[in-house]
Amino acid sequence: RATLGALKTLLKKVQAAVAEKKVEDATSSLRLATSALGKAVTKGVMKPNTASRRIARLTLHVNSLSASRS
Repeated sequence: RATLGALKTLLKKVQAAVAEKKVEDATSSLRLATSALGKAVTKGVMKPNTASRRIARLTLHVNSLSASRS
């Protein structure tokens, strides 16, 4: 439960940074969220495909943000 709670908080930080169009915050938060998702899989809290899908979607949002900026 603690792992899931922390994970949800990190995912919300990434989404908030993307919504506010803060590229630096989004990329740093994405790195932390990706690490946390991997740890959740290792602990058996989340299935690997679910984590992979969430990482892919978050990365897509962050990359589109940085692409639109340049």
